[in-house]
Amino acid sequence: MTKKPQIELRSSPHIHSEETVTDIMRNVVNALVLLVAYMIVQFGLSAITLLLSTVLSCLLTERGVSWAKGQPSTLGDWSAVITGILLALTLPPSLPIWMGAVAGFVSIGIGKVLFGGLGFNMFNPALVGRAFVQAAFPAAVNTWPPAFFEGRFQSFIPSTLTPPMLSPPNIIEWGQRVAMDTFTGATPLALQKFQGEQVSIFELFMGIKASFATGAPALLIVMCGLYLAFRKMLDWRIPASILISAAVFSGIFHLINPVVYPSPLFVLFSGGLMLGAWFMATDMVGSPVMPLGKVIFGVLIGFITVIIRLFGGMAEGVMYAILLGNAATPLIEHFTQPRSFGRKRRKPDAS
Repeated sequence: MTKKPQIELRSSPHIHSEETVTDIMRNVVNALVLLVAYMIVQFGLSAITLLLSTVLSCLLTERGVSWAKGQPSTLGDWSAVITGILLALTLPPSLPIWMGAVAGFVSIGIGKVLFGGLGFNMFNPALVGRAFVQAAFPAAVNTWPPAFFEGRFQSFIPSTLTPPMLSPPNIIEWGQRVAMDTFTGATPLALQKFQGEQVSIFELFMGIKASFATGAPALLIVMCGLYLAFRKMLDWRIPASILISAAVFSGIFHLINPVVYPSPLFVLFSGGLMLGAWFMATDMVGSPVMPLGKVIFGVLIGFITVIIRLFGGMAEGVMYAILLGNAATPLIEHFTQPRSFGRKRRKPDAS
């Protein structure tokens, strides 16, 4: 008697990729290595300690939560490492170590674990931690040290080793002593917005001036982002729609009043727009799934970024734009979800 074949019924998805979450996360870490190296070259020992404080804080928080819940360790998926690295890239290297550790704890504890862990977090964890320290320690977060200052590999920036709950030394006075000609206590965005001084596009593109993403050159960020795009580990539609929409909206205002509003190239290459567009907005959990939804998501982020930069009380708007985009993702998904096969669209009630 022949045995009948067994039919196995499973729910979607029916097609699975050979790449695991760990593979994707490891490739993201590889893409960030060049940005981390450039940050260390620019700021030396203080950059290294900031990176260690954020990454170790994220790892310890993740492991502590797993231990408290009696679950296996999740450190092997590399997601906590990425959060720590991205967090360090968005913070000034002069930030005291303990503030970096607090940011890492908030990123994992509130931005990730509170929502259920990897795959359930609504917001980008690194930006949640960055938003917290932005609100809690605004002076420290908004003051940048000089890049490539002499002796950066022999000594720390004075504020780096400030004990918890104590006021850090005056970074501006220290910067004027070690780099009189190059130091400014503000980012290029702040200089343009509040003082009317505009850094050259070339300096921004090559990362000569420190900015939101630790002065990483826009060119280097794009190269690292394209590495992930070509490996299909991020969807190019998101960074493309963010950058194009930011250029279009800022270009409109620049045409209206070029004296007050910066050029589209300045908007694209300054601040954290490049880093946010390529490495934070593309978070697979907090971004839409459908192609149209990704474009709408990117346009929304680009528009909010320009509005905050030009009309808000802060110089930078990328962080809040991405967080608002994450919050809008469920709504975007609702309206861009394709019609199920064989199912009619609902007609409006005539009554």
